[in-house]
Amino acid sequence: MRAEGIADIVIDNFRHYYETLASGSTGFIPEDTIVPVEQVPSLDGLRQYADAGAKLVGRTAVLKLNGGLGTSMGLERAKSLLIARDGLSFLDIIARQNLAQRREFDAHIPLLFLNSFNTEEDTLAMLARYPELRGNLPLSVLQNKVPKVLQETLAPACWPADPDLEWYPPGHGEVYLVLRISGVLDKLLEQGFEYLFISNADNLGATLDPAILGYMERHNIPFLMEVARRTPADKKGGHVARRADGRLILREVAQTPEADLPHFQNIERHRYFNTNNLWVHLPSLAAVLDEHNNVLKLPMIRNAKTIDPKDVTSPAVYQLETAMGAAIEVFDGAQVLHVTRERFMPVKLCSDLLVLRSDLYVMGDDFRLRPNPARRLPPIVVDLDPRYYRVVDDFEARFEAPPSLVDCARLSVQGDVVFEPGVTLRGTVEIRNKTAEQRRITRGSLLEDTTVVFD
Repeated sequence: MRAEGIADIVIDNFRHYYETLASGSTGFIPEDTIVPVEQVPSLDGLRQYADAGAKLVGRTAVLKLNGGLGTSMGLERAKSLLIARDGLSFLDIIARQNLAQRREFDAHIPLLFLNSFNTEEDTLAMLARYPELRGNLPLSVLQNKVPKVLQETLAPACWPADPDLEWYPPGHGEVYLVLRISGVLDKLLEQGFEYLFISNADNLGATLDPAILGYMERHNIPFLMEVARRTPADKKGGHVARRADGRLILREVAQTPEADLPHFQNIERHRYFNTNNLWVHLPSLAAVLDEHNNVLKLPMIRNAKTIDPKDVTSPAVYQLETAMGAAIEVFDGAQVLHVTRERFMPVKLCSDLLVLRSDLYVMGDDFRLRPNPARRLPPIVVDLDPRYYRVVDDFEARFEAPPSLVDCARLSVQGDVVFEPGVTLRGTVEIRNKTAEQRRITRGSLLEDTTVVFD
């Protein structure tokens, strides 16, 4: 690691997790060591704090996690470069949301991106379109890289065919360390900033909310995690819980023993999942880093992979990662806050992208996406055949334009089907193409509570 010029602080953190792994630790959090979170305050009840919070906007920075390539959707560049809707990429909309909020609050709100070595260059090239974003802080802070280790021997993995694959960015839990190493944390504090709002770049619902700022200041909250009620679609997402001493923690599926998976996926027992929208009081963060000598010792996530993700026969490795939400257990007085789906609209699959691009959302002059007020149904369920819709290029070739989904409860598509422009779907719609030939839903079609079968 030193030969690669990696900072001593990063090496110290990796050493902690490597020694944890070598000691035999799995990073598991058994069910019998935690209790569910029952009562959570709601954002809807905090509007009385908005005026006080508006005065804090000028002392708040925004950071977007932007290290992912979207490989699950067949992408090889930053997912945030993908067109989200209306001809604008995720990065375009994030930039315009930030500039709109600067005008709304008459305040300079620094916008930062946590990039990986895979996303840095393309992201900065795209953001060059928005020179007004620049200030006296960098637009980007860069994740570090650490070595993959062989599962069999725990030795550093070696892959001469592509040495870059021997390394990986160690999860977004590194964000706090990166802020310290880069000097950005100190610069923010020197310039009078007190709060940092962190969220995923693929979640366009995550915008700065002054009511949350006012609530944090009034109650001296050092760390706040936005959580939402779990649905069957969220049963694999990390949930919050409490340890026996009452301290809040985050448990991811990779930290759950196999025998406890039924409890993990029980959405009535563990009701709230982490949206990855986090609010951090910057002086408290600096104090915690100082207290722990920059090694926060967040719970380890041991991810089993192959060294070449595209080659299942390549050597089996571990990637030792952490989740940034796990810092909730490091801060005394940390809290969770219940929010609606309006603040959580991530894009992990092409089915999510279809929903985002459809008339289920409307985008205002402030570039915020909001649920279409005309919708009266619960959240839509979309199931697209992964053989034809998993990869973005294939998905876009088959959806020539998004169908109207505002009155659709469920959409299921099996087989190779193309949707022409102007299609309207209502109620529960199932489309099954049993043939080997591509079929089409023609322009202007209206399908309502029906099953269409091509055979």
